[in-house]
Amino acid sequence: NRISHSFQAQSSALKRRVLQRLRVVGAIEGTSTLLLFFVAMPLKYLADQPMAVSIVGAIHGGLFLLYCATLAHAMKVHKRQVKWAMKFFVAALLPFGPFVVDKSLKHEIGELPAND
Repeated sequence: NRISHSFQAQSSALKRRVLQRLRVVGAIEGTSTLLLFFVAMPLKYLADQPMAVSIVGAIHGGLFLLYCATLAHAMKVHKRQVKWAMKFFVAALLPFGPFVVDKSLKHEIGELPAND
């Protein structure tokens, strides 16, 4: 049935976009974590530059919230359990975490049906 096939292709495309968005936001959020921990915090404590943490910390906080919202959206679209999302949430709390779990997102995207 053409209508059913079209709907499945759109659904697959949406699922692919949602996971790709989670990968991108995760990479940006992960980079902000690294900047906070390895640039801004040393500037604060070693060079007496507390403004670096104020600026980078605020940006990182906003990006973390965006990541959580993107993760919640992916969980809804993919009808995943909380256990699935917890892996990505916990990873976002750790330096390099989003980069580590990115491999599993890339694998999930590869497992989705191809768009026709």
